[in-house]
Amino acid sequence: MQAYTVYESPTPPTDRIDRGEALVFVKDGFSWAAFLFAPVWMLIHRLWWPLLGYVVAVAGLQVLGWAVGQQSVWMPLLGLGFNLILGFEANSLRRWSLERQGWTMVGAATGQTSAAAERSFFDNWLPSQPMVMSAQASPAPRRAPLGSISQLFGARS
Repeated sequence: MQAYTVYESPTPPTDRIDRGEALVFVKDGFSWAAFLFAPVWMLIHRLWWPLLGYVVAVAGLQVLGWAVGQQSVWMPLLGLGFNLILGFEANSLRRWSLERQGWTMVGAATGQTSAAAERSFFDNWLPSQPMVMSAQASPAPRRAPLGSISQLFGARS
């Protein structure tokens, strides 16, 4: 069973369908992508401050290893341990970053798959949202049927 927290932008669209498409689902739990490809994962998710902290921490570990004169076996193990911690905390960093940017948590969802979790969330969330038609989606005003040829060509009577 997977659990997600759902975040909404500080300036959501007015239409509920557009709002639903703009929601961000953040998975709870371990992130394999962040564990294996930490800097790339942070770049993809635009986590600039955590990326800066990661670069500083890795550089600090390298300098520390060089200063202490550690064997080459220990430095990769320290790096692996650091990435393991990042894998466990990656989604928390993502939630922190979203909340820092003004996003609000609108709910939580669970499901066997990500699609099932999204479906269960929208089944509960969509009925509670007001239906607002955007200006682009509003239907054209209805006109009376044409009664004469002069109305067909726009002549005024």
